[in-house]
Amino acid sequence: MNANPLPAPHPANAHPARVYNVWLGGKDHYPVDQEAAELAARANPTIVPSVRANRAFLGRAVRHLAAAGIRQFLDIGTGIPAADNTHEVAQRAAPESRVVYVDSDPIVLTHARALLVSGPEGQTDYVQADARDVDAILDAASRTLDLSRPVGLMLVAILQYIKDAEDPWDITRRLLDRLAPGSYLVLSHPAADVTAPEVAESMRIYNERAASNASATPRTQKEVERFLEGLEILEPGVVTLTRWHPGPADAPDDTLPMWCAVARKD
Repeated sequence: MNANPLPAPHPANAHPARVYNVWLGGKDHYPVDQEAAELAARANPTIVPSVRANRAFLGRAVRHLAAAGIRQFLDIGTGIPAADNTHEVAQRAAPESRVVYVDSDPIVLTHARALLVSGPEGQTDYVQADARDVDAILDAASRTLDLSRPVGLMLVAILQYIKDAEDPWDITRRLLDRLAPGSYLVLSHPAADVTAPEVAESMRIYNERAASNASATPRTQKEVERFLEGLEILEPGVVTLTRWHPGPADAPDDTLPMWCAVARKD
């Protein structure tokens, strides 16, 4: 039985964090999320392996940043906690690491309070805010993080929920502008130019069931590269998930329709 039952009543629309939870094999979702997740995955069978590969990329990226000396992380769009959350990976490498999580779903907040528990040498905090609320996020994060020192900004599978008309590129720039030189951006994003027909159909199915402010937009490699303008992009650049510093068990799979990259602010 789920130890953290979801509050009633059931919502009318699917939410990204809960749909993602379905794809990760979790239990913290409603029937509307289950339906959206299953129908989207049926239209695009690469979704579930992509979600799992995305989680593995997050872990590799956090370890890379920890090895580079980063001890502060701002994870926006964290979703419902699962295995190997950002603070767990970071604090295994550097126990003094501090992590602030941000998400807009109150259900995520319920689970975050229970499960996103820091080790004694570090610290974690949770901010309930929309990814578009840059100033609110950074002001709240500054209670835990020292923004005058480098931060690892995690925008992992979140920017697709910000429409072109809302200018996600400007939102990303504004987040980075307030972070210190030496900070990093960790980014992943659904691809519009890898297995394009399946991605388009799965997004259509999901968007029909999502709230208007949570619809998703896949983007091309060139559009994803725009998020990294003015930054030093680490090798191997903007690549599919399994191509970014794969481990021995990570078999290359260029059919997974997500771009990812890590870049440094000078």
